[in-house]
Amino acid sequence: MLLLYTVSLLTVACHKDEQDSSDSSQTESPSTATMITNAVTDYDGNKYDAVKIGNQIWMASNLRTTHFSNGDAIPRGINDTDGSIIEPFCYYPNNSANNVSLYGYLYNKPAVMHGESASNSNPSGVQGICPNGWHVPSDEEWTELKNTVSSKAEFRCGNCESCIVKALSATTGWANDNGQCNAGNDQSTNNATGFSARPAGFYKASDAEYQDFGNKACFWSATNYVGPSSGYSHGIYYNSPMVNTYPHNADDGLSVRCVKD
Repeated sequence: MLLLYTVSLLTVACHKDEQDSSDSSQTESPSTATMITNAVTDYDGNKYDAVKIGNQIWMASNLRTTHFSNGDAIPRGINDTDGSIIEPFCYYPNNSANNVSLYGYLYNKPAVMHGESASNSNPSGVQGICPNGWHVPSDEEWTELKNTVSSKAEFRCGNCESCIVKALSATTGWANDNGQCNAGNDQSTNNATGFSARPAGFYKASDAEYQDFGNKACFWSATNYVGPSSGYSHGIYYNSPMVNTYPHNADDGLSVRCVKD
């Protein structure tokens, strides 16, 4: 059972980054991916490329908005350790504003859901934090992505059907690893899908710590784990060949990718 903690909160206004460049995945787009340039613009004016994988169209970089689509601001959380948190917050990856332009923000679950109910439908029907016309993917939609990628021999590593992380991972930023099918091994050969997952790590609220920057890409879904206080996430580690599913407390800060409606 997930442990929940309650202490005080400290927040400051979340500022829009001066840098407004797209994720450098634009320069990594392989010939095997169907890339869509400037597919969507968020409320802050950030533009995102997208990639069509099977029947889905995913953002090709992490969300980095500081506002919901209705213009409401998303405050930035600092050292938040309240496991019963109900307020939305965003966090700098590895607690550095310099990381936002490439890695996006880390968001807690209240920010991701923006008051909507959890869903495991495909599509989820949860716009949440995403721009108009896009939505937060459910666990089922993440499963569809993984199944689509693993069904194509050119995206698999060797004869391992579930060894697909290299095809989903960006070509830079990962800790080095010797495992042949891992994101941290020979990174120049990563990203056959154009998904460009980046290891932004996550914010663990119960410990008030930023963890696994450079080691792990961790993405929220719109699906609950055991209730609204936790949720399913999908993660890529630098030293594992498979995309894994993890539970996270709702106040943890994770990356977000949106899917086109």
